[in-house]
Formats: sequence, structure tokens, C-alpha cells
Amino acid sequence: MQADRLADWRIELASVRESLSDREVAADPARLARLSRRHKELETLVAAGERLESARADLVAAKELYAQAAPAERDLAKGEIERAEAEVECLAEELRLLLVPRDPNDGRDVMVEIRGAEGGEEANLFARDLFGMYQRYAERRGWKLEVLSATPSARDGLNEAVFTLSGPEAWQRMKNEGGPHRVQRVPLTESQGRVHTSSATVTVMPVADEVEVRIDPADLRIDVYRSTGPGGQSVNTTDSAVRVTHLPTGIVVSMQDEKSQIQNRARALQVLRSRLLQAERDRLAAEASEQRRSQVGGGGRSEKVRTYNFKENRVTDHRVKLTLHKLDRVLEGDLDDVVDALLADERNRQLAAGQQSQERGQQAREHPA
Repeated sequence: MQADRLADWRIELASVRESLSDREVAADPARLARLSRRHKELETLVAAGERLESARADLVAAKELYAQAAPAERDLAKGEIERAEAEVECLAEELRLLLVPRDPNDGRDVMVEIRGAEGGEEANLFARDLFGMYQRYAERRGWKLEVLSATPSARDGLNEAVFTLSGPEAWQRMKNEGGPHRVQRVPLTESQGRVHTSSATVTVMPVADEVEVRIDPADLRIDVYRSTGPGGQSVNTTDSAVRVTHLPTGIVVSMQDEKSQIQNRARALQVLRSRLLQAERDRLAAEASEQRRSQVGGGGRSEKVRTYNFKENRVTDHRVKLTLHKLDRVLEGDLDDVVDALLADERNRQLAAGQQSQERGQQAREHPA
């Protein structure tokens, strides 16, 4: 780390602190949230940079002490050099990890959609198992889970479930769960004991704040209708279900789980905001909805990010070539081994990309055109 980089962080940190005390910033929730996140990032970078700067100064002092030490004292002085070198290496790696580009959605709550895909009712039963897995994982992590919508299937499975997860690291630890999930097991309806392959899709999106996604009421078509399925006294007796169509994009969100039309409308708009935020981020990155389609794919059995094999008590994540023979524990919410492997792979790819960028920059400086 060059000294001027630490100086730049200190200057920016002072500037951000000054901005945070500005009344105009305090009156702008989106800007205030953005500056607060940057303030936290800069405080962490400055603290890590100062620790590394101090460790490097200790290393220089240890080398000077060694050069001046009497022969009988050189073993002790050499030990101080080795200790200081190890400290510098450790702190340099810590800072290098902090400089990995930060996911702009870190710190956000998460919205998850699970749908049965290929495999008929067995796919819906598997969708219910996935919902239960994430529910128990949320309990382990101390997150709050709120079901926005759940549509049961004919045999107690789930055609669809939409829910939010709120808590520390919710986005960071859930963002890689998106994609087709494949199950291999003997269905309850299989009389010959044959293993069937089915799939369910999982979509993970950041929860959008109202200040980030402003929806023009003129862009909405809102239809109300009678709720269907089990529920309270209002089900099938009042027009409490709501279908919201966003006309510019064609996105449709339906909600009927609440007894009140107002509550269903509020939840539908919450889901719509998250879908619009995701679509906009995808558009800026590549093309509209590309990331969401890459998560869901076609939902086919041959497309998968993870396989759950009941006969072998096995879970395999195909993206990181990780296989664990503890499916029973994973379904009980013991997901950290899989999540940590995915995060480590993501971090290693980012570090490799950063290293390549630095090498190209160094080559450009040494061999200017």
C-alpha cells in the first residue's frame, strides 16, 4: 500500500463526515444512506491502512536493530524481524480483501421467490422443502422471515412462495442461492421405488426502498378479485385479492394472502419495487432481466446450480464442485459450508481479476504507447 493511497482515504473520510453533517444530506434519505455506507467503508480502510503502516514501521525498526545488534543478540533480533514480517503480510492480505469491489447490495434485506418447475407435483413438494430449508437457515442466522405470498399445491407442496429475509449479511449469504435446484429421490407417488429427478427455481433479489424505486401511479393497472383457497372469513366473500400490472415493463404481481385489499396492494407494490430494481440493475450490467433469467434458467432438470440426492444423502453445488454427504443437515438449515464456499470462490475470482488489472496497469506504466 502506498502512503498516498492512505492519505487519499483520510481526505475522503473527512469530506464524507462533513457531508453527513449537512442539513440537505439529512433531508435526502437515499443520499444519507449512500454516504453512511461509504463512511463505514472508509473508516475500515483507514484503520486497516494505519495498522499496516505501523507494522511496516516496526519492520524497519527491527531491521535497524538487527544491523546494530551484537552477535549474541542477533538471534533475538532476527526473531523480531520474522514476527514483524508475518504481521505485515497478514495486514496486507487483510487490506487486499477489503479492497475487493463491494457488492452494492451488501447490507440489504432479501426477497426470495421459490417455484416448482419440472417434475409435476414432486417439484412442488421440493419447493416446499427448499422453503423449509431457508426458513431454518434464517432461524440459525437470527434473521426475520416474512412470507409475502404462498400458493399451496394439490398435495401440500408449494406452487410458489415469496418471502423476505431481514438481518445481518442476509444479501451477502443468500445472493448465490438463485438458480435451478435439482432433486433426485423416490417420490411419494412412486410405487416401484424408482428415483425421479425434479426441479424448483429460486430467485433472489435485493429488497428495494421506496426512495430508490419511485412508481408512477399512472403506470399501474390494479385489478381486484375474490381470493381463492383456505383463509379467513373474507376469503371468497370480498374482493380482497389484488393484481398489479406495471404497464411499461409488463411485470405482474398478484397478492391474496392478506384479508385486506389495502394490505395485499402494499405487499404487491413491495414485490414490484424489488423486481423493478433488479431489472434496472441487470439492464445497466448487460440487458434487461438477464441476471434474473440466468438465475431461473428454463427450470429444466438438466439446468442446475445444485443437486440434492436423497439416496446418497448428498448435496452437490456444481458451481464450485462442492459435494457434502449431509443432505439431512442441509435441509435442516445447515447451509454455511455451501454458502462459505460460494463466497470464497467469488472473492478469489475478484482478487484474481484485481491482480490482472494491476499487472496491466503496471505494464502500461513501464511500456507507454
